[in-house]
Amino acid sequence: MRKNSVVIYHNPRCSKSRSACELIVARGINAEVIDYQATPPSREELRGLLKKLGMKPAELVRRGEEAFAAHYAGKVLSDDGWLDALVAHPILIERPIVVRGEKAVIGRPPEKVLDLLDADE
Repeated sequence: MRKNSVVIYHNPRCSKSRSACELIVARGINAEVIDYQATPPSREELRGLLKKLGMKPAELVRRGEEAFAAHYAGKVLSDDGWLDALVAHPILIERPIVVRGEKAVIGRPPEKVLDLLDADE
């Protein structure tokens, strides 16, 4: 990834994700948009994203999803266990994730994306 390139892991059904995309476009940035439902990140990609986010796998899990309730509610998993869950059920990945260089943010609220875009690398 080039230093100033921007990648967004996007769910087109999510209003917050769409808003983050709109903020990026409004800045005149041509970002790479990855529909992470259609093209889920691999385990290693998730590890890289988590490092850029400064988060643990459990912190990236959307606990309000049906897949969470069906498979993981009430369970205590290791980091590897949560990575397995995120790979198996990408709907559980918090969204949107916007990456610029070696930094990333979760665009909730979408305005958090502006902090990343305005930050000096």
